[in-house]
Amino acid sequence: MKVHQTQTIGFPRIGGERQLKKALEWYWNRKSQAAELLASFREVQHGGIAAQREAGVNWIGIGDATLYDHVLDWTVRFGLIPARFRGYEGLDRYFAMARGTEGIPPLGLTKWYDTNYHYLVPEIDQLGELEANFADYLEILDLGREQLGQRAVPIVLGPVTLLSLARLGVPAEQVLEALLPRYRELFQELAKRRVPEVQLHEPQLVVGGSPELKPLYQRAYAALAEGGLPLNLVTYFDDLGAAYPWAVELPVSALTLDFTRGENLGLIRRHGWPKDKILGAGVIDGRNIWRIRPAQVTPLVEELEQVADLRISASSSLQFVPYRADRETHLAPQLQAVLSFAGEKLNELAALAAGGAQLEPASRAWEDFKSFALGEPGIRARLQELRSNSYARQTPYPERRAKQIHLPPFPLTTIGSFPQTAEVRRLRNRLNRGEISEEEYRAGVDAWIAYTIGTQEGLGLDVLVHGEFERSDMVEFFAEKLTGFAFTKHGWVQSYGNRYVRPPIIWGDVRRTTAMTVREFQKAQSFTQKPVKGMLTGPVTILNWSFVRSDIPRSEVAFQLALALREEIGDLETAGAKVIQVDEPALREGLPLKPERWAEYLDWAVDAFRLATGGARDETQVHTHMCYAEFGDIMPAIDGLNADVILIENARSGDETLQELSSFGYSREVGPGVYDVHSSNIPEVEQVKDKLRMFAKHFRPEQIWVNPDCGLKTRNWEEVLPSLGNIVEAVRQIREEASAPGS
Repeated sequence: MKVHQTQTIGFPRIGGERQLKKALEWYWNRKSQAAELLASFREVQHGGIAAQREAGVNWIGIGDATLYDHVLDWTVRFGLIPARFRGYEGLDRYFAMARGTEGIPPLGLTKWYDTNYHYLVPEIDQLGELEANFADYLEILDLGREQLGQRAVPIVLGPVTLLSLARLGVPAEQVLEALLPRYRELFQELAKRRVPEVQLHEPQLVVGGSPELKPLYQRAYAALAEGGLPLNLVTYFDDLGAAYPWAVELPVSALTLDFTRGENLGLIRRHGWPKDKILGAGVIDGRNIWRIRPAQVTPLVEELEQVADLRISASSSLQFVPYRADRETHLAPQLQAVLSFAGEKLNELAALAAGGAQLEPASRAWEDFKSFALGEPGIRARLQELRSNSYARQTPYPERRAKQIHLPPFPLTTIGSFPQTAEVRRLRNRLNRGEISEEEYRAGVDAWIAYTIGTQEGLGLDVLVHGEFERSDMVEFFAEKLTGFAFTKHGWVQSYGNRYVRPPIIWGDVRRTTAMTVREFQKAQSFTQKPVKGMLTGPVTILNWSFVRSDIPRSEVAFQLALALREEIGDLETAGAKVIQVDEPALREGLPLKPERWAEYLDWAVDAFRLATGGARDETQVHTHMCYAEFGDIMPAIDGLNADVILIENARSGDETLQELSSFGYSREVGPGVYDVHSSNIPEVEQVKDKLRMFAKHFRPEQIWVNPDCGLKTRNWEEVLPSLGNIVEAVRQIREEASAPGS
């Protein structure tokens, strides 16, 4: 292999010690001032830049640092401010758009392509003269240039991706024409700084249907190329597909492609590579935590270097992986040796660019891991024994619904979790430090369960939850009770804003060894005569929110998880559960970006859910919850889950999903959210009543449940109690209206 240049296209932006989370929360709680928040922000930037510089990366992407969300940043920079936020300025406006304020709802929140990161959706209803302001971005860039000099390469969100991510009230062509002069203004500032090139990130280019955007890309890049700056068109998450022949002809000096997902190598083999363009080869997986396998990656690089002037790159921003794996010294050495977080991936860039002996340690580590991670033949045998009737409940919905719980119109419930207060976290931390016994910990959890059951009963909810106080995370909790999982201590990645998660690592076969949720369910049910839900996280969500071995089919892991959950459902039923909720918020997240690949994924994802729930008794009402995703294009799969009740996000997305469900003819029960749990706003009674009346335009009253958008763990009791109180009062009034004579 030749010696190659290297580049990065993004880095974790939360700080190695989660400094940004702490700084944000102190600022929001009025414990610090804006200057202190911004100082912490610059400290995080400095640390990320320094890590990349010290690793010897040749071209380092700068400008992806963000206080909350990079899409929100570009929305604000280009002056795309909805009217409801124009009375605010500076950070007040920025965080109002992110989180809502004073009764003003925030921007919508949805998944960033097929990742577990959430971005804030721009709203473009009208276009005037856009008042762009790039001062904060140029400050970020200048900080990078101080540390890196000419190695600093600006990262800019591409114009076609920006408008594709937005909710448009005007034609896309008009939006593009309004944006391009502002992009040129920015490029003029970059030219003054003599930057070596500009990375324009256009992940939308790999999405199925992007060829329809061909005129927009051609118009945009013809205009941007006029500025004379070298452009690196960066794509990730999939291949260029049908767009390849014209995309590689766009007037850019480099294209960066993902070679860890999709078929970009096959496209190059079929169509060739233009001689005038550098190829940024994303051969190091930016979305998973496994070390490179030299036997797979080296031949790929050797083939690519025969056809292109090559730069070695990660496949995407490294924001999707934690900071450093060398801190996880508690893990088995054979496992730790094959892990690669952001810091290690920087070193892999250098090793792969140089080739030769520097790759040998990775090969030896994988040989050791292979012996360490021997599978369990019994689990695979169970999968082989499955029959078609294992994947379906035995009785059609209308017949089994008659045997299930009977409730008043517009039944009230919540999604599952209640506030994880400082007291709850302190209780868990004391257990982890050995300051209290397991019995004392459980007694503390039980006290919170009792309080939460009493609160729900006092408010007047119909189906209760235990509050999930024993759970630090909806995936980690179950993973800790299953075989085949490992857990990091410092492996945080950003989900959105100040919300971070620590995905577990699935390194071996998955098996349940004991009941996971029965004790807390029984304790909660002992406090009330009302039904309490058994609460489980679904197999596809556990899979998609974990780091999974790349050498095992994802479908196989999903079915192993489903078998474990199927056993848990049986134990909950034996314990008396009449309602069991199996959450699948990540079902759509795993959908491939190209529609032609959807069927294969949806077939096994739906089968995994049906395998988990297919053994449930007719008398058991199965709920599922999904949030911050669009379902209109996968309605047959949603229907195929065969859940009795589906609880969905609705507060930030209008009634689009309801319309889609109604148009499809969805015949079972639906709980559209009436309370945006990611905002501090408290829903008013009349607002909730208006939503319920709107719901009734799409579904019969007996089909409609009333619930928040999502779990309440991130809110505080001072917000939750009045919010739920207003929701209950709204339902009481709606029920009275429905039962009034002549209604």
